This record gives sequence, structure tokens and C-alpha cells, in this order.
Amino acid sequence: MNAPESRAIADPFVLNERDARGVVTLTLNRPQQFNALSEEMLEALQRELDAVAADSAARVVVIAGKGKAFCPGHDLKQMKANPAVDYYHRLFAQCARLMMTIQRMPQPVIARVHGIATAAGCQLVAMCDLAVASSDARFAVSGINVGLFCSTPGVALSRNVGRKAAFEMLVTGDFIDAAMAQARGLVNRVVPADQLDAEVDRLASSILAKPRVALAMGKELFYRQIETGIEAAYQLAGQTMACNMIDEVAQEGVQAFMEKRKPTWAP
Repeated sequence: MNAPESRAIADPFVLNERDARGVVTLTLNRPQQFNALSEEMLEALQRELDAVAADSAARVVVIAGKGKAFCPGHDLKQMKANPAVDYYHRLFAQCARLMMTIQRMPQPVIARVHGIATAAGCQLVAMCDLAVASSDARFAVSGINVGLFCSTPGVALSRNVGRKAAFEMLVTGDFIDAAMAQARGLVNRVVPADQLDAEVDRLASSILAKPRVALAMGKELFYRQIETGIEAAYQLAGQTMACNMIDEVAQEGVQAFMEKRKPTWAP
């Protein structure tokens, strides 16, 4: 990927790098713990995502993991040290808020996955808008193996893969490889590990070539219509397309098409 501009790192739990095009890479930075989602990690990632969501100069977000793995899910040692139902309610609410932030922010979010993505780590992949995985990546919702059904990861997983495939993963805790994850719709692209950054950059570059306002409008509509009935979905989609059509980016795009030239969009 393009070399990032120099930037002071505000939070050691999450590294923030931005290139000149507006691609923001947020890297989970607990490599010794395989980037487990401790309370501190969730708080740090939430802060970074909130800041990026409000930044119109940020065009694409990439979520990555430092070290040998993408993310193994929640920090089980920390969870075990706090055996109180109120604590668990707060923790899972905190995680849910983070996941919904990814869906609601205007920028497309790409998961860059290597190593393992398990439990809430697999949930994080599923909640990203897009995912590119190295061919050696593995995925599981493995809480059932320690007697904990991955209920919250199951929400995201069941909205990405077919019901029977999702349920099988949830009740067995078995791993699937990157090729199977792609076949089931959990990830978009799979490449050898040494090509992972280049493939993420190719996907980001394709998105960057499109107008920001149309992408933001389309992302919001995409998730709203998915969660509603088909008749209401068509109503929402029609309203969004009408608003999109009168926007200057669509007017320029249609004019360029008729004139057989490339459109000129503001960044």
C-alpha cells in the first residue's frame, strides 16, 4: 500500500496511519495477545472510529491486526477476572456499539485478515463492509468449545453467510479456511499472504475512484434496506436514488456518460 504520511500515534492499543489519498488504516496493536479485544482495545478502537467517521477527508478505512493474528475475540482472562453479570452486560454493549459504529460510519470499511479471526474477531470481520484475507487465514466462532455460545458474533455471522452454514459454525466451533470463508460469503477476496497489502490497496483504490457522497448515501441505504421488508426496502431505495440523482456527482456522471468521457468528481 502507499506509504502513510507521518502521524503521531495517539493510542498504543490501535495504530492509526493515513495515506495521502485518505485511506486510514487502524491496526490492532496487542500482538502478544493476538490482538484480543480487551476493554481497553475496544475503547481505543471506538475512539479512532468515531474520529474517522466525522472526518470528511477520510475516504476508506482498513482494520488490520499486528503480529501473527487478526483477532481472537474478547480477552477471556479479563472476562474471567470479572465474574459479574453487570460487567458482562456492559462489555457486550460496548462491543455492540463498536460493531454498529462500523456499519453506520459513512466510509467503506475493509477488514485486512491474516492468521486467525475467531469469536468476536470473526464478528469484527463480518461487520466490516468488505474483507480481504490471506490464504492462510482461518475463521471460527469457537466459544462453544469453552461452553460459551457465540451469541453476539452469531448476529453478524448470520447476516453474512447462509443460516445453516452459520449455525454449523456456531454449534461446532470448527475452523473454516479462507477459501471456505470466501465461498460462504464471509470475505470478498483471498490472496497469498505476500499479496495481502497489494490486494487491499487494489480494493481501496477502486472505491477511491468513486464519489464520496454517493458511497456514503449508498452504504447507509444498503444496511437500512437489508433489515426491512421488501416493499419498504424499495421505498427507501427509491428515495435514496432520487436524492442521489439530483446530487451534482450523479449529474456529472450521467453527463459524462452521454458525452462518452470520464466523469470529473470533486474529491
